[in-house]
Amino acid sequence: MRPALVTIVLTALLHLPQALPAGQGLPPAPPARTPDVIWVPTRDAVVAGMLGLAKVTKDDVVYDLGCGDGKIVIAAAKQFGARGVGVDIDPQRIAEANAAAKTAGVTDRVTFILGDIFDPAIRISEASVVMLYLLPDLNVKLRPRLWRELKPGSRVVSNSFPMGDWMPDQTAQIENYTIYFWTIRAGMK
Repeated sequence: MRPALVTIVLTALLHLPQALPAGQGLPPAPPARTPDVIWVPTRDAVVAGMLGLAKVTKDDVVYDLGCGDGKIVIAAAKQFGARGVGVDIDPQRIAEANAAAKTAGVTDRVTFILGDIFDPAIRISEASVVMLYLLPDLNVKLRPRLWRELKPGSRVVSNSFPMGDWMPDQTAQIENYTIYFWTIRAGMK
């Protein structure tokens, strides 16, 4: 082979991963660290119940911390016209969420962030609604951040798990799941 041709081939091979369309070619990288929970999809009836309990509207920005496949923020965008942001540590879940948003036609209303929900660099202050499906100890660990970063009047909804001694404003039973609802108030600790 001629040296110029070898250089061109090697250059093309070095840049191949960047040239592949999103979702094709190389598999997603493993998570930056082991996820705190295993992913369990939220049932559609529970998604609807969580969005209903929060009274989501087109004016809301719905964050799902530990978003998995993104179905909650996708439903908020598709059914209510809200904007949505999902955060998950697992690249596979983020890839699935982006694919689902494209299929649902809501890529202009939702964003998915590959990252750790406890990383302070991932800001949640624009959220008017925060959705959770985490274990109780993770909810308690996240609670100070919610109080510190969310504006008074913001709503927090948790599928199945409470937040320690933080008493919910309301609960609902959907199928065999308890949904917890809180409103952020000034001076909460």
